[in-house]
Amino acid sequence: MEALVLEEAHRITLRDIALPQVVGPRDVKIRIHTVGICGSDVHYFQHGSIGPFVVNEPMVLGHEASGTVVEVGAEVSNLKPGDRVCMEPGVPDADSRATREGMYNLDPAVRFWATPPIHGCLTPFVVHPAAFTFKLPDTVSFAEGAIVEPLSIGLQAAKKAAIKPGDVAVVIGAGTIGMMTTLAALAGGCSRVIVCDLVPEKLALIGDTPGVTTVDVRSHKALDVVAELTGGWGANIVFEATGSTKAFENITDLLCPGGCLVLVGMPPKKVEMDIVAIQCKEIRIESVFRYANIFPRAIQLIASGRIDVKPFISRSFSFKDGVNAFDEASRGLASDVKVQIVLEETA
Repeated sequence: MEALVLEEAHRITLRDIALPQVVGPRDVKIRIHTVGICGSDVHYFQHGSIGPFVVNEPMVLGHEASGTVVEVGAEVSNLKPGDRVCMEPGVPDADSRATREGMYNLDPAVRFWATPPIHGCLTPFVVHPAAFTFKLPDTVSFAEGAIVEPLSIGLQAAKKAAIKPGDVAVVIGAGTIGMMTTLAALAGGCSRVIVCDLVPEKLALIGDTPGVTTVDVRSHKALDVVAELTGGWGANIVFEATGSTKAFENITDLLCPGGCLVLVGMPPKKVEMDIVAIQCKEIRIESVFRYANIFPRAIQLIASGRIDVKPFISRSFSFKDGVNAFDEASRGLASDVKVQIVLEETA
């Protein structure tokens, strides 16, 4: 089949590649419709690696996907051909201790699309376990289905924060994950989310959302805005969603006593934190690595209208124009949040 293949850093081709297509008894075969380009896809394209994950041989990209079931395995009863679906891209070892304890996202043996050496889903057809394939309600489009994956990261962050109704949160970073975390925090019960970034175009996209206050950190101090909105008490939760080492400078000052810091972004190197400042406020620190048991919740929140992801789907490209799509995503335009590739017309 044709696929968008990362040959090496800075070189993607659209070409035929041999991919497994055997449908096992608990698998489904899916005709891919829409795939979102993730920041990790762009990072592999630009650098050929992310930390210990190195692209040593050609790899199909893409892991944020929706499509239509075309074939089901003999033991699959919850899905049928014609069902519109989205797919959770990480498949753990069912026998691992992490999976048995409900933390399957932390299974060291998880097979995650477009993470070396596992091929991704930017190809017309994929075979995937039915257990990690979720039916889309009629009111949820393919484009929305393909953004369920990044939304699930935001929901995992909100879950780890243990939000209480009325909490005030700060989200540092207005990229895709920051946007999704903001929506998740509001859906989880936050009365106010203060979104901080230095790109005004991105802040404008989220700024009209009820309950959101935006801060352009080039001209305003986040600490001053937090103090004003909380009467000097501080935010209940801070979500760090940039991975920038600079974001950690005095980050605990934003939090109230007993507040929670949730680490969502991944810094490229070690960061220093003031342990005494953390102790003096008894700050709770949580971290996020992907998600577990979140996809159904994300789908239902979109279907119910509680979360609207449509404003954050910026542009779409055809499959045959996929190489150009990656070039455009790599430009990092201020107006872009999520760039998607639509495959179905070529399948």
